[in-house]
Amino acid sequence: MYGKAFAPEYQGALTTLSVNSSLVDVLATGTEQLREAERAGRRDEAARCGLAVAEAHRRLGQVRDADRAWKASYRAAREAGDTAAMAWALWSGGTLARQRGAFPLAWRLLGLAAELGELGGDVVVRGYSLAGLAETGRIQGDYEAVGRLHEQLLAEARRRGEARHTVWALEGIAQMHRNTGSYDTAYAMFEEAAEIAARADDRRGHAWALRGLADIVSVRDGDTGRALELLSEAETTCRAMNLTSALAYNHKMRGNVFYRAGRYAEARELYELALGKFRTMGEPRGEALSRLGLAKSLARLGRDSTETAAELADLARTLEGSGLRHAREMVARAREEFGLAAAEAVR
Repeated sequence: MYGKAFAPEYQGALTTLSVNSSLVDVLATGTEQLREAERAGRRDEAARCGLAVAEAHRRLGQVRDADRAWKASYRAAREAGDTAAMAWALWSGGTLARQRGAFPLAWRLLGLAAELGELGGDVVVRGYSLAGLAETGRIQGDYEAVGRLHEQLLAEARRRGEARHTVWALEGIAQMHRNTGSYDTAYAMFEEAAEIAARADDRRGHAWALRGLADIVSVRDGDTGRALELLSEAETTCRAMNLTSALAYNHKMRGNVFYRAGRYAEARELYELALGKFRTMGEPRGEALSRLGLAKSLARLGRDSTETAAELADLARTLEGSGLRHAREMVARAREEFGLAAAEAVR
């Protein structure tokens, strides 16, 4: 049995906040409590409140503010001699680094966070940090390296009855199955994640699971209507909780659904919308995927093939050193889709 989902990153005076609290509210409350802790000279409390501030900024797509906040939280924790709080700050910093596409930094910070979590006796931050490492590898497309870690973390989360972490692990493994063509397995895991998240009142996890289900329903079944219904349900949650990044990925997925259905003009609009959001928040992975979708949509709408070839070549160069293996493969497939791979070979 799984208990109600909770947010361990909301600590100190902020433990009363719900996992479903609006990020705008989290930021306001966290900032207020952080200032009170600083005025009182309570470095330990400042570190804990600062963590929530950093996470709210990060999830709202406010990268620079998030970067300043996690570093300030780490400094406060170090001054207080609070090893576990130092680990949480590093976890936040590592997660931000991954979001920004700085994968080597993400590996380093999350690895340090896992070590300090173990040293400080905080099994939760250690687990979150290991999960962060697993997700970093998954996003980079290194499924063989992190697949086993995902499975291990899923087993641990199930054993402890941690709904939120179980949902995260299920979604990560499901995404790897989806990307390797095992659609039925992926669907079953996204479905289980959605059910657990719903029962545990984990609205963020539920929204991500719905997005995964919409993707499978679209690509496997060709059921455009059902896919759009699932994405609309997820979007309601994203807007209610101010989940900026998740909303942008929702727009991008809606573009994918329209593209597969041959509704290229609608796909173009959604990709343009997502691209603008990703650029604003400085999220290169989402930006690259949106650029790719937009290039394909414009090609279907009659864009000159030389322009499409140039766009895809530029995107390939951008991704070359990024470590995003799956995204690079998608660009290669797009070149094949439009007969550009052969043209490149001829030149």
